[in-house]
Amino acid sequence: MNRFLFAMGDFLSRPPGFYFLLIAMLLCTALVPFGLTNVVTYALSVAAIVITGVVLIQGYRDTAAIHAKLDEIIVSLRETRNDVVGLEHAEPEEIREKLHTLEEEALTRQVGST
Repeated sequence: MNRFLFAMGDFLSRPPGFYFLLIAMLLCTALVPFGLTNVVTYALSVAAIVITGVVLIQGYRDTAAIHAKLDEIIVSLRETRNDVVGLEHAEPEEIREKLHTLEEEALTRQVGST
């Protein structure tokens, strides 16, 4: 099922998928004068739900890929600490605390270098 959802998300997030949805919406709109307003409303509601799912799936994939790349950079640099690797899995309070600590450290380094 995941493979199907990722494939659908990939297709719908590219221009051919967008054109497909655009044509489907135009066809639904063309059905309104024939008294099929309920069908059109249903179809467009389903399309909106599908598009929302596609955005969430693509966002998940993009975010996961960015985290993997950043983790690779952190691990590959010898001067860095590895305690931030996997921070995206922490509780929001822990993330905020770590971010505050890093910002203070960066400010201290910046003031110390000037």
